[in-house]
Amino acid sequence: MKILVIRFSSMGDIIYTTPVVRCLKKQLPGAEVHFLTKPAFKYIYDNNPYVDKLLLLKEKLSDTIAELRAENYDYIIDLHNNLRTTLIKLSLRVKSSTYQKQRFRKWLSLKLKRSFVPPVHLVERYLKTVHFLGVKNDGQAIDYYIKKDYHLAELLPPSHQAGYIVFVIGATHFTKRMPNDKIINICRKLNRPVVLLGGADVKANGDEIAAQTGNIYNACGLTSLDESVFLVSKAKSVIGFDTGLTHIAEAFNRPIVSIWGGTVPELLGVQPYMVTDVLVEGIELSCRPCSKFGLEKCPLGHFKCMRDMPEDPIADFANR
Repeated sequence: MKILVIRFSSMGDIIYTTPVVRCLKKQLPGAEVHFLTKPAFKYIYDNNPYVDKLLLLKEKLSDTIAELRAENYDYIIDLHNNLRTTLIKLSLRVKSSTYQKQRFRKWLSLKLKRSFVPPVHLVERYLKTVHFLGVKNDGQAIDYYIKKDYHLAELLPPSHQAGYIVFVIGATHFTKRMPNDKIINICRKLNRPVVLLGGADVKANGDEIAAQTGNIYNACGLTSLDESVFLVSKAKSVIGFDTGLTHIAEAFNRPIVSIWGGTVPELLGVQPYMVTDVLVEGIELSCRPCSKFGLEKCPLGHFKCMRDMPEDPIADFANR
């Protein structure tokens, strides 16, 4: 049996496909499992032992289809469900199963500020696509395989090598991030050294935060994603927003504080998965959620969803 699994983006969505791939490979003896994604996200499946072949979306969809046609798949598991995946399925003409995005229910939830989406995790929603093959949830966490052996001494100053808390301060959109002054207040309450993680786009934020307290090392923009994941895997606890690195942290069963501003986990089904010790923080507001994926500014200008977030529960949980 030869199976193609498709998910093009984004980091968080792709990391939640890993249980599907693992369950297919382990529960279907002799199955050959391929995964198709965008080149920008190949690192998520690098070193993954449950993928027999990693395929990358080409600039021309016709070139991708030609490559896929030569593989002679028995099944396509479409976990993206968009125009391109529809064209792929129509072109290959093999049996397929498609993830249902519940677009109308999500739109209604967003507009009416009420939940019309069943409280089912995205992993479970993905796994429904392979039930017809007799594949079931194995109850294990998501998978991420660090690419090489790193050492804390190579990545952190001596002050942080004996035990630290990671604070992931990056996120694609402004309404997912906490203001710097709030992060500073939380860091001052933490009883261990703090490592700030994020991309180069939040390095200046990290510098400002680190300048306000002595227990912070700003690694934003200094470490690769794989190095950042390694640092997360060795942390005593992790604090982060609705962003890919926070979701990848779930692979290592670290205590996680998952902080939600303008977005809500119920709408996306991406609250921490199979993690033993979790605190999901978000405050009830009539204007929340303001979007599914985040915005560049607060539509009402007050940004209460982050500015009014209680700080003590976050610090107390991370300190445990």
